[in-house]
Amino acid sequence: MSRFLTPHAAQLPSTVPFTGPEALERRTGIPFRARLGANESLFGPSPRAIDAMKAAAEGAWMYGDPENHDLKQALAAHHGVTPAHIAVGPGIDGLLGLVCRLVLDEGTPVVTSLGAYPTFNFHVAGYGGALTRVPYKADHEDTEALVSKAKSLGAKLIYLANPDNPMGSHHPAAVIEDMVANLPEQSLLILDEAYADLAPPGTVPMIPADHPQVIRMRTFSKGYGLAGARVGYAVTNPDLALAFDKVRDHFGMGRISQAGALAALADQDWLKSVQSRTLAARDRLSAIATANGLRPLPSATNFVTIDCGRDGDHARKVLAELGTLGVFIRMPGLAPLDRCIRISLGDDQTLDILEETLPMALKAAG
Repeated sequence: MSRFLTPHAAQLPSTVPFTGPEALERRTGIPFRARLGANESLFGPSPRAIDAMKAAAEGAWMYGDPENHDLKQALAAHHGVTPAHIAVGPGIDGLLGLVCRLVLDEGTPVVTSLGAYPTFNFHVAGYGGALTRVPYKADHEDTEALVSKAKSLGAKLIYLANPDNPMGSHHPAAVIEDMVANLPEQSLLILDEAYADLAPPGTVPMIPADHPQVIRMRTFSKGYGLAGARVGYAVTNPDLALAFDKVRDHFGMGRISQAGALAALADQDWLKSVQSRTLAARDRLSAIATANGLRPLPSATNFVTIDCGRDGDHARKVLAELGTLGVFIRMPGLAPLDRCIRISLGDDQTLDILEETLPMALKAAG
């Protein structure tokens, strides 16, 4: 079959950035008691969103609106922009792939951080980009180093998540604004703001929607609790937003997902309740880590990254031992970030399971 593939596609590894919890359960035969690895919202979506999706299910025989008209109108009003500034897609992951398809030729220089969100790297590799990764600085993505490297390489794309995954750290708005002011002329900044709805005040920068070099990405997967619906969107200048129409799957958004996202956006009181529960869960999860002699890192997200105090091999043992006890977590993949494990926030019942199992996992890991 490889004889039908392009030379570039044929040499790519047949891997995905993440192994899903379902695949891990099939592999080990151990069902997870606590699903704390995928940064989903265990607080769930708005009841209004659930009702809207149930109602839309009766019309699932129809394709979704290929223009995403109603959702784009609502998102534009929410962000104080025009619908022409909005592009809707199947989660940020899908939008990242579309940007890479639009921007990259074989060998195009791209800059990201060493250990940052691997799905972006997956898409860059898929479209033949030449990826350069710069180290983190004090568990934060290094904005100055990213800009400097982009200048030296003539990079066409820069990727930055703020707040960051996998470390949970964040830069205040002024740092991001300064980065944008110093972008190389040839560079497009992908600013991944998946966790912005859960970040501290003062995190979201002021960037004109018409800025020609910035594309901001948001999602309904985190604060709005709709990870399974796969709804993301980009806020950018109209020319870039319109470019998505050149390559996107025009029937890629289903009616149920569109209805759920529209209702979720309208229920800002639910989002506020999730934000409140997120703060409480962060405090409790951090306290569990501290009680077990570990160091929780400050978090601006719906997870807490925890320094296990040794190296990546030790952290991987802790992760594996929690898996045998039915607790699904993840961890950064590359040193020195891989000294840590990453645990999503959960409700009290789920965190009770973590509190019970973490001491056992640490003991078994040595």
